[in-house]
Amino acid sequence: MNTSNNLEHKRIIVLDTETTGMNREGGPTYQGHRIIEIGAVEIINRKLTGRHFHVYIKPDREIQPDAIEVHGITDEFLKDKPTYQEVHQEFIEFIKDSVLVAHNAPFDVGFMDHEFRMFDSNAGQTTDYCEVLDTLAMAKRMPNMPARKNLDSLAKHYTIDTSARILHGALLDAEILADVYIAMTGGQTSLQFSSEAGGISGVAIKRIAEGRKALKVLLATADEVEAHQERLDIVEKSGSCLWRQES
Repeated sequence: MNTSNNLEHKRIIVLDTETTGMNREGGPTYQGHRIIEIGAVEIINRKLTGRHFHVYIKPDREIQPDAIEVHGITDEFLKDKPTYQEVHQEFIEFIKDSVLVAHNAPFDVGFMDHEFRMFDSNAGQTTDYCEVLDTLAMAKRMPNMPARKNLDSLAKHYTIDTSARILHGALLDAEILADVYIAMTGGQTSLQFSSEAGGISGVAIKRIAEGRKALKVLLATADEVEAHQERLDIVEKSGSCLWRQES
């Protein structure tokens, strides 16, 4: 599956939230649970821009112990943090006119819609400000995906480093999901060096090459070489690493 052609030129916001409870029954607002952390990162032209939105939010209720075990955020930590009302406008400015990407998006969007309603009954809902794309639903439609399709499983499937992730955190999870999303939608096209229909002949490749100016070769810096080797270490841990196999 390759959705990059449709979204290539759109502004993508990859988002994750943490909440006061898991809401196992009755929908996102069951027992009045609230958002306590929002993390979101921006992608333009399939690259992370470095722009992000990250905030901890003080709710008007206690956090459930089982939720604390997941994200490690405590009531004490949130005592001096802003309320949702204080961050609403900045958050809307960050996500509006984008494609909002989330894993199991109905969960996050349901909480966001609830916060919007509590802020202002006329504030509308998430889809009034942006499109929504669910990577969990995408993964379920794609072939050759792992049986479990949570964020950890997909990150492992695409050999994405999650070593910094001890507990769930909205910003870190959004960054990991951004890498997963790019991998899921990247697609690859192969050049067929033959005269078969749809392929490219060796003569055509030669003609294209002759019409091009000589390419400027930029050698990797020592830091880039080190970073590359660290990435290969990660790939090697997950199985065979083609780049380190002897020819």
